[in-house]
Amino acid sequence: MSHPDVIVVGGGLGGLGAAISLTRQGLAVRLLESAPAFGEVGAGIQLAPNCTRILDDYGLLQEAKSLGVVPDAMVMRDAVDGDELTRLDLRDLERRYGYPYLVIHRSDLHGLLLRACERAGVELVNDAHVTSYENTDDGARVTLASGETHEAGVVIAADGLHSPARELLVDDEPVSSAYVAYRGTVPAELPRVQSVDLGEVVVYVGPGCHFVHYGLRGGELLNQVAVFESPKALAGQEDWGTPDELDAAFARTCDFVQDGLPFMWRDKWWRMFDRDPIMNWVHGRIALLGDSAHPPLQYIAQGAIMAIEDGWVLGEHVARNRAEDGTIDWDAALAAYEAVRPEHCRRVVTTSRTWGELWHLDGVAREQRNVLLRARDTYDYSFVDWLYGPTALTPDEEPSMFTPIPLSSAAVEDSGGKTPTTVGSATV
Repeated sequence: MSHPDVIVVGGGLGGLGAAISLTRQGLAVRLLESAPAFGEVGAGIQLAPNCTRILDDYGLLQEAKSLGVVPDAMVMRDAVDGDELTRLDLRDLERRYGYPYLVIHRSDLHGLLLRACERAGVELVNDAHVTSYENTDDGARVTLASGETHEAGVVIAADGLHSPARELLVDDEPVSSAYVAYRGTVPAELPRVQSVDLGEVVVYVGPGCHFVHYGLRGGELLNQVAVFESPKALAGQEDWGTPDELDAAFARTCDFVQDGLPFMWRDKWWRMFDRDPIMNWVHGRIALLGDSAHPPLQYIAQGAIMAIEDGWVLGEHVARNRAEDGTIDWDAALAAYEAVRPEHCRRVVTTSRTWGELWHLDGVAREQRNVLLRARDTYDYSFVDWLYGPTALTPDEEPSMFTPIPLSSAAVEDSGGKTPTTVGSATV
């Protein structure tokens, strides 16, 4: 078997994106996917301008827009009373960043990237479950569960939360949030869909739970996601996140949210894990990408986007470190990749955790959060500029973070009529 220039392990969104990026640089790429067929499980996914910018660079944005929905607004509501708290004008956001905010079915995005890989000549291999990684004298090698080996100049581990490649760099385990997600789609002809504005991405934030909905496939479907903290998980039980917990978690929410629960798929749920950030992603000629490096919680909708950004950044550094004879200084390219991506992704992972805490507040802290969110101007982008602008290629291009606003700056009366001065360390 011939040796490709690069092996990408994992045929998810990050792996396919990396394969496209590296093939564009003239490299021969072999992609190894453990499943017998390519596919993506789930429903909707949100793509912010920092991702649609990259899809446009790949020549894929128009196809993505034709398969998805470009919404008009993102709206946050209180899940208990249903009141609007704040919103983003996504059409104005597109003017600011130059690229749209797009929502699309995960399988449609996956299919789009898979077709792009096929057109680009990526060698796609199924039933290839990688169990170990090792460096060689002139590159790296992976070994499959079957005992078969594959070698290349570089190996990119885009094989997810439980990647064995991560073990080369750190001895850690996934971190359970004790939250679980249920998903479901509703056909457009049902009354449930006719009562919502499919031009909005809406999140209802509630005590220990939240509920998201938005349109998919040109308005043919309403995508719904229900997320809640599992008491069984907190108690250390193995069987957690079950449908009975779903119903109990949303008992205090408004009628609209509760009316959406019967449409959730109840035979499958997604337990939510992340990992603590690490700053070293490269081991010789083996590099982590996507969830193998930085699995986040989903609260700022950047998980798949970070993975696609990783691949784009790596491809750009390959181009910058190619000699006149076409050879690539892989050590330099990988070092440049590692110099910029871990810090950005650390920020996303830690901010996602904090944002999730903010969504799920109760009592006085919930009221303070609501006061601060209602005071926010619709056209205030200070909390998203660090995310939605051009993807940094070097550390000096990474934008500054936002300045947090303490919850304690919003004075509200508690049930006893007293005005609190602080509630923990939570910030908006």
